[in-house]
Amino acid sequence: MPDNTLSPAIEAEFGRRKIDRTLTLEILDRFNRGEFDGLEPIRVKSIPQIDGEQIVDLSGDASYSVAAELARHRLLDFLPSEDTSGIGTVKDGYIHYSGNELRELGLRLLPLLAYGVLNGGSASSYVDEKKNRAFSEELYEITRESFSSAADLSQGRPKGTSPAFIHPDGTPGPSFLELKLRSLLIHSMHYRRRFGEYRGINGELGMLPVFQMTSEYTDSDVAAALEEYRRSTLLEDLKPEDHPAILSPLTARQPLIAAYTHSSEGVPKRLFTRAWAKEDRLLPLPGGHGQNFAVLADIYRRLYAGGKRFAYLGNIDNLGNTINLQALAITALSGAQGAFEFSYKTAVDVKGGILVRSQKDRLSSADIGPAISREEVARAEVSGTPILFNCATGIFDLRYFSRNIDTIAHTLPIRFSDQNKDAGMYSQAEQITWEVIGMLDKPLIFAVNKYERFLASKLLLENLMTSGIELRNPDYPPELRPLSANLHQGLKDLLTGDYGLRLRGARWEPLAAEEIRMEG
Repeated sequence: MPDNTLSPAIEAEFGRRKIDRTLTLEILDRFNRGEFDGLEPIRVKSIPQIDGEQIVDLSGDASYSVAAELARHRLLDFLPSEDTSGIGTVKDGYIHYSGNELRELGLRLLPLLAYGVLNGGSASSYVDEKKNRAFSEELYEITRESFSSAADLSQGRPKGTSPAFIHPDGTPGPSFLELKLRSLLIHSMHYRRRFGEYRGINGELGMLPVFQMTSEYTDSDVAAALEEYRRSTLLEDLKPEDHPAILSPLTARQPLIAAYTHSSEGVPKRLFTRAWAKEDRLLPLPGGHGQNFAVLADIYRRLYAGGKRFAYLGNIDNLGNTINLQALAITALSGAQGAFEFSYKTAVDVKGGILVRSQKDRLSSADIGPAISREEVARAEVSGTPILFNCATGIFDLRYFSRNIDTIAHTLPIRFSDQNKDAGMYSQAEQITWEVIGMLDKPLIFAVNKYERFLASKLLLENLMTSGIELRNPDYPPELRPLSANLHQGLKDLLTGDYGLRLRGARWEPLAAEEIRMEG
């Protein structure tokens, strides 16, 4: 066994910084034993294209075909008490589903769905002035006043409880989390209108149970916000008191781990103990969203035991991450172990993963830079090859994930990256959720419209772009104006659609329940 004897000062740091000592030292021991020595960047064989089977186009109104016997078998498995024989057109041994028929199936499957969010991030980096100015000094200058007001509201708060957009009158909109809860309540209302009250399946979890991964730093603030939302004017007309599964999420907190020594210090790797140039100071860090498979393992199993068969998972700050009934239906019909959203890459999508086929002939998400060179991506773009960019949204088959979750959590690569920041030179260990794609035998990829499904706010300036702040200003950066216009139109479409709002004057207000019309 490795010697994990630490000085009293460092032992005290674990408690003071809320760092998980056991997990931190376990990762360190695994690194020094050489468990991660074989990790290599993904070797790319090709950039795959839509084939209608494993990569399905959902950028418009979808259609989908599947072998008739397989469709009947899978729908009987998921919906044993429902007659779905009248949905779809049978021809040549296949059932062909139109967009509306997929929505119909998706709505019927809704009681089998759970909805999860990665809700552990704080807004500190999001509102960091230096990072935002590095994105666009010109945009920062013309939105300085709005930036300052929005930053004051978000600083020190969990990202999920920060305003999701800015109203045209300059006031803050509802939070990311509050909007997502409204969308789920609307979906539940649609189901009740169509099929009556949800009566439960193999358990007591209720309709559309929400689950989340928070962190040691955000958990109490998120819990307080959820209590406030029970009295929210945005939700009250949708009877949140009747939906405890939506308003009381199943929650697990992501532990913090300590930073490790920079690779320049050689091996064996040790704890980084000089954070901010102070002796015996540890630096607490999250271990990446991929830790959700370990942190939420018991919740995934509980969801499956409670009758749920699918689980959405995505980042709290992506307004486009709402329930797509067509995607849910196709996931069920396909038999996929997991389904993942990728949007067509734009010029500004430079940090993140793209869809590739590896040398092992597996679909995977390859980070631009570490896994696939920027030059190779540029050559593909110049040749006109469409490239699909990871939206960080997935639907998991809970039968598969609940049974394999421990293996997934342990096998998902832990990647170490060197950092040189104000806190010092160190390395951090992270697991990336979407590397799970390459571990699955039957992943399904949805090619989606970025402006419908991927409105993410990694920086506050991106949020202001999406909100359309100063978009008509003649000094608006010309290289950003088309992107901003598309993002803003996407926001308006989402607010009037999935979120059930309308623009009255210069503010977005909730439609009354009876005014909300059912999709399709």
